[in-house]
Amino acid sequence: MAKLPTETLETIWSLLKQLSKLVEDASEAEFVLFERFGETDTTISSLTYLKNVAQEAASRYSQLANIRLRIAEAQPTAPADMLRLLHQSITQSQSRIPALERSTQEIKVEWNLP
Repeated sequence: MAKLPTETLETIWSLLKQLSKLVEDASEAEFVLFERFGETDTTISSLTYLKNVAQEAASRYSQLANIRLRIAEAQPTAPADMLRLLHQSITQSQSRIPALERSTQEIKVEWNLP
């Protein structure tokens, strides 16, 4: 199995945790918004955006977890292109998570959701 530095593994686990929480938060907000107000002209854009946030976070989670798994299976070391892909996935996730969290929070505040 190809070994990654402890710091990289900790970064991956942290990102996976954040992405999972994003999926939960956006999905919950979408559900509550729909339950309270239904699907109307005024809610549709927020409902759609929350669904998109959950989907993007889930996609990033899957990508990162799959890359990590492929690296674990690699023998004796991970190929350089796989390590570049991992680095790219980490960097993109780190840059997108704050924006996705902020957007979800803004919609929750706008609609007074828990």
